[in-house]
Amino acid sequence: MEGEMQRRSVERDSEIISPKVSSGKESHLAVDIGGSLIKLVYSSSSNNSGVDDKDKMSLKESLGVTDGSSNYPVLCGRLHFAKFETSKINDCLEFISSKQLHHCGSWHHEAPNHDNIIIKATGGGAYKFADLFKEKLGVSLDKVDEMDCLVAGANFLLKVVHPEAFTYIDGREEYVQIDHNDLYPYLLVNIGSGVSMIKVDGDGKFERVSGTSVGGGTFWGLGRLLTNCKSFDELLELSYKGNNRVIDMLVGDIFGGMDYSKIGLSSTAIASSFGKAISENKKLEDYRPEDISRSLLRMISNNIGQISYLNALRFGLKRIFFGGFFIRGHALTMDTIAVAVHFWSKGEAKAMFLRHDGFLGTLGAFLNYESHGLDMTGH
Repeated sequence: MEGEMQRRSVERDSEIISPKVSSGKESHLAVDIGGSLIKLVYSSSSNNSGVDDKDKMSLKESLGVTDGSSNYPVLCGRLHFAKFETSKINDCLEFISSKQLHHCGSWHHEAPNHDNIIIKATGGGAYKFADLFKEKLGVSLDKVDEMDCLVAGANFLLKVVHPEAFTYIDGREEYVQIDHNDLYPYLLVNIGSGVSMIKVDGDGKFERVSGTSVGGGTFWGLGRLLTNCKSFDELLELSYKGNNRVIDMLVGDIFGGMDYSKIGLSSTAIASSFGKAISENKKLEDYRPEDISRSLLRMISNNIGQISYLNALRFGLKRIFFGGFFIRGHALTMDTIAVAVHFWSKGEAKAMFLRHDGFLGTLGAFLNYESHGLDMTGH
């Protein structure tokens, strides 16, 4: 049972039937260039997805979108999602060029001139790689604030896409019906290379209240140093096969296999991540990479879950949404975060996850196109 739970990831494919699908070819592209990953969102009409079999490995998913909401008057058809490692940005540029997505921006003037094409972009890499996009694709990046985009993307998903939010308990996801009249306030925890915790009070109304440098980049960086894994996904795959109890010091290890019931700690609770490595006469090569990966994932996920709840408690928030590509539907990650929130809140708060967790910022940038007539940027 536990093995099945660990192996399981939330299915990402989704479709929402649009009551009125545009028959035109107009489309848009937005990018979110983070420290570890580049995320793309681009649109097409439903009968013009532009996806062939060769591209299916790069594309994470596609999403049909309704235009029934007055807040999103012309957002219809299908959205496509893709991701690339930032260190392999040339692969991303080649993908954009091969599909001619760099012609999916907007123009400064009425006459389409490639010299004037701009693409909405967010994330720190929008500044770092602006010259590279201009050199390779001949486009300019219109930089949109990262926090504005995260909140806009999350609000869009929670209001328009169904089902989107879910809880994850005992290896099962349960989708949550969101009441739009009771959505705010909530805490948005975006786990990318680092972690941002944002109190959201409405469209364009938010405050970054906390964060931590211990996030997805920490997991990937330490994981590469300790296991020689070449990719984030490889590191996650290792964690499925690992046993963190080989490395972590548990409460039972300290109390002779007993619970510390007076303060509510079970014998299986982690007392010290990587704690057993202190007392054992072993070198790094004596530990299995699988066990190291699992211990590292547990440590970081537990830490994020605890800090998130403490910030929710600070502002009296009972609803916490977790996003960012650190999660990517990984069962062990979601289970650890959910258990941490449940434990520290004594069951009063729940961790909720998003099906499109890694694309919040990209969606927010996408929604920023003036041609969509949207006012979701927080300005």
